[in-house]
Amino acid sequence: MSVINPMLAATKIRETIKIQSLQAAVRVMHRCDTLAQASSSPAHIERTYLSNAHAQANKIVEGWISEAQMQSWQDSVGNVWGRYASEDVEAPALIIGSHLDSVVNAGRYDGILGVLLGIELGSFLAKHRVKLPFHLDVVGFCDEEGVRFGATLLGSKALTGKWQSAWMDLTDENGVSLSEAMTDFGLDPLKAIDAKRDPETIIGFLEVHIEQGPLLEKRGLPVGVVTDIAGARRFECIVEGKAGHSGTVPMFLRNDALLGASLCIQAVEEATKRFDVLATVGQISCEPGAVNVIPGNVNFSLDLRSAKDGVRDRALSWLMKKMRFECRRRGLNIDYIEIHSADAVACDSEWQRLLESAMRDSGVEVNSLASGAGHDAMAMTGYTSMGMLFVRCAGGISHHPAESIMVEDVSVALEVITRAICDKAKVELPS
Repeated sequence: MSVINPMLAATKIRETIKIQSLQAAVRVMHRCDTLAQASSSPAHIERTYLSNAHAQANKIVEGWISEAQMQSWQDSVGNVWGRYASEDVEAPALIIGSHLDSVVNAGRYDGILGVLLGIELGSFLAKHRVKLPFHLDVVGFCDEEGVRFGATLLGSKALTGKWQSAWMDLTDENGVSLSEAMTDFGLDPLKAIDAKRDPETIIGFLEVHIEQGPLLEKRGLPVGVVTDIAGARRFECIVEGKAGHSGTVPMFLRNDALLGASLCIQAVEEATKRFDVLATVGQISCEPGAVNVIPGNVNFSLDLRSAKDGVRDRALSWLMKKMRFECRRRGLNIDYIEIHSADAVACDSEWQRLLESAMRDSGVEVNSLASGAGHDAMAMTGYTSMGMLFVRCAGGISHHPAESIMVEDVSVALEVITRAICDKAKVELPS
């Protein structure tokens, strides 16, 4: 009678998982290339909510879900789903996924990676006939970016019961309302609320996402555990001055709105240093916009972020006082319109523990970092426990065609989430 060496058995399991993870990672990279073709533009990746490209992407992903021996469906707002079912039909579900929509002129991994890794996880479990005490549901959320209609996280908010009826009246740049777009897509606007799922039937949410920042690359590490997701507040800032002829109004009598706006933007940078926050002025417009006319009105955007809401809000208070002061002493008026607000959220401690343990077992140095970008995971706050795993991306570049990741890092990410899910399910890793 032969005796099985436990250490040799464990080594065999590790080798099997690494080989299969690498094979799956290669497939994920190819599929990211395939989904890049589901675009509204032949020149770049553009996949917005309720577009033909959205429908095309959902169809492709549903096919891959079926190949993975999982059930597939599309919900009432356009999220695409897959399920690796538990033998217990009444069991709750663990959700893993991210989003399938994109910004204009996007990269091919933002959001997509998390959905495809979820499918590969389901495929691995199905192949080895792993029995889970819960359903594993993979989701491709339909509108995280908010490009077409301006409101973000629509798909994940629909899932968590945060869908707002007022969104139906939002319009895109062509004047098409969200309600009209849903009808054209083949969805019933009156059934949008049906996408909500009872939180009692959900035991957690895990999102894998490219970092969209440079820290993991700087650390020389493939993956990292996310601790917090920064809260963001966004404003449209309006500086009002007085237009005039550039050759006839003396400098000391001018109310130059652009000069005032430039000093306000300098104050934005000062606020980031004083309070250790992130702030960006990404848009600016000047009226009348003529070379020989003193600017009378300037609009600029302000995006302010921090993992600590209190710090962010103190920075905002200081900044607004500073900008008012700079404008007032130049005879200008400044006003602010808040267009977005999202509180910072902390990732669940159990998820952090599960992912850290999985990293150790995978031979990866345990490390953690906060997210400066918003994610679907934010919508899960108050709904279910939430965890996130970041994957290294080249140069921290995202929302850009130069977005790049390595197949080896994708393999590590898949191994980590496989171990974490099996640990949560309290099942042995298949050999």
